[in-house]
Amino acid sequence: MLLPDSSELELPAGATGLDAAAAIGPKLAEQAVLVRSNGNVQDLRAPLGEGQQIQILTTRDTSDPDALYVLRHSTAHLLAEAVRRLYPGTKIAIGPPIENGFYYDFEFPEPINEEALERIEEEMRKELAEGRSWNREEVSAEDAKRYFAEQGEDYKVELVDTAEGAITLYTQGEFTDLCRGPHLQDSKPIKAVKLTGLAGAYWRGDEHNKQLTRIYGTAFYSQADLDAYLERLEEAKKRDHRRLGTQLDLFHLSDHAPGMPFWHPKGMVIWNALEDLRRRENAKRDYVEVKTPLMYDVDTWKTSGHWEKFKDDMFLVPYGEDRTLGLKPMNCPGHMLLFGSALRSYRDLPLRYAEASTLHRNERAGTLHGLLRVQHVTQDDAHLFVTPEQIEDEIFGALDFAASLYDLFGLEARFELSTRPENKLGTDEEWDFTEAALRSALERREIEYTVNEGDGAFYGPKIDLHMTDVIGRSWQMGTIQLDSQMPQRFGLSYMGADNQEHTPYVVHRALFGSLERFIGILIEHYAGAFPFWLAPVQVRIIPVGEDHRVVANDLAEKLTGLRVEVDERDETVGKRIRDAEVEKIPFVIVFGDKESDDSLAVREHGGEQSTKSLDELRAHLSSLS
Repeated sequence: MLLPDSSELELPAGATGLDAAAAIGPKLAEQAVLVRSNGNVQDLRAPLGEGQQIQILTTRDTSDPDALYVLRHSTAHLLAEAVRRLYPGTKIAIGPPIENGFYYDFEFPEPINEEALERIEEEMRKELAEGRSWNREEVSAEDAKRYFAEQGEDYKVELVDTAEGAITLYTQGEFTDLCRGPHLQDSKPIKAVKLTGLAGAYWRGDEHNKQLTRIYGTAFYSQADLDAYLERLEEAKKRDHRRLGTQLDLFHLSDHAPGMPFWHPKGMVIWNALEDLRRRENAKRDYVEVKTPLMYDVDTWKTSGHWEKFKDDMFLVPYGEDRTLGLKPMNCPGHMLLFGSALRSYRDLPLRYAEASTLHRNERAGTLHGLLRVQHVTQDDAHLFVTPEQIEDEIFGALDFAASLYDLFGLEARFELSTRPENKLGTDEEWDFTEAALRSALERREIEYTVNEGDGAFYGPKIDLHMTDVIGRSWQMGTIQLDSQMPQRFGLSYMGADNQEHTPYVVHRALFGSLERFIGILIEHYAGAFPFWLAPVQVRIIPVGEDHRVVANDLAEKLTGLRVEVDERDETVGKRIRDAEVEKIPFVIVFGDKESDDSLAVREHGGEQSTKSLDELRAHLSSLS
């Protein structure tokens, strides 16, 4: 075995990760929770392959995603045991770890409600006090089916029928579950558990199957980590863009058009500000704006390669007697057809098409989530047609564009290189070239990045841009992709300096990702308190009495170029100030007998107050625009 420090560890054939840990030292074996083998997670009790590179994770790796994964997986099994103990006759389905926690799906004899979670959680604490250890056993499919059939666990029997590879059972206490693992050695590392909610979930995600009860929870290696997580969760609830979208009158969602937002006037102010930014920054970089159709016939999607991969995610429209059109879920084919509509020379390249077009994606109803997962998508899309010699400069330009854009919003960008998937188009040689080009661009710009093996687009590798918001949540946003396949499939070419035809490469590039999702993230990032230049209402003037309304409206006209409202409602001044604070208006001016153009009472969102002349106020607001 090869250890992380490149030293070698001699072990007998069939040795496990736990054997490896014990060979290094008894303390390591005691604290071990998981082994990474050739980069993949593996149960400590599973045999290691010969010559593998291994890393032992321990209870000290409390923030490592894989260490948290195995802790939460084992806690999910404690949840299933507790439910079985408290609710005899309950059938168990699946219980995987997920981001930030775990869940388990159950078929209860009688429905349960949120109040049951506290009782189940208390039972899990009893299990932890009693202590549990996990025993791993490989069995035949026949033995596993017989065991679960005797237990009346129909879902487990069905899972055995569809399982691939070895069948493994894990037992803790008197509870045995069908599971691939990995699991902890024992329950001692589980120091903090919290059940967080209930939901309905169809068996195998199919709405035609029985609806089960899903219990969500989370677990940590320390109570302090759980407390910090719950605090972040509470802050995230306060920032929920769906709640703030209604409170700030930005947008709403309706079952009349599932997953397709209705944008209100104030929401459109933000939308248009981002659109203006997109167009302005694109123009600086010599992009040309284009517009392509919303629908194409099925043959177009087959040519692009999207039909085989995405036909189930498309909205299809019958056309005539024997044709079908598909609403576009992406702009790529339209831009390929646009490029191919004329003869091109190497002198025309790079040619940078930009289009913020309406896209439609047929998402399952259960996956829709406010603005973050919609069916009506507007991408700040662009396709850059380039020669091989231009690839690196264009990737550089897109990376610089992305960094400057995210910096404007105070978002920290992180970069991830995603490489060839199994279902890729093209040859390994073509992928070697495109992956190397992206890697070279990142490294020559000295940009730190991680590698996500096998997660590239089917037509090419990509650089995904992830951003972290003010409460530490990570969002996957923009993407920069290098494609040698689609131009070939559409027969695109340009005349080179050698008077020969060549196939261009295409850089697919979206930096906001989608405007809907980006606005949803900004709402939560800023908690609705947008920076001055983006705020739907920048200044609200509150006349103290009826006699001050004319002067207040005159003042509004003097603040030309700004988004100004005058609140003339017959409410108290205090109530109108509080309403402005709730609506997160950046600046409020209270105008009464004592105020004039030389002395304005200015209140900033958050409570800071000052007195400014009209000229001073205009200068200050101009600096923020």
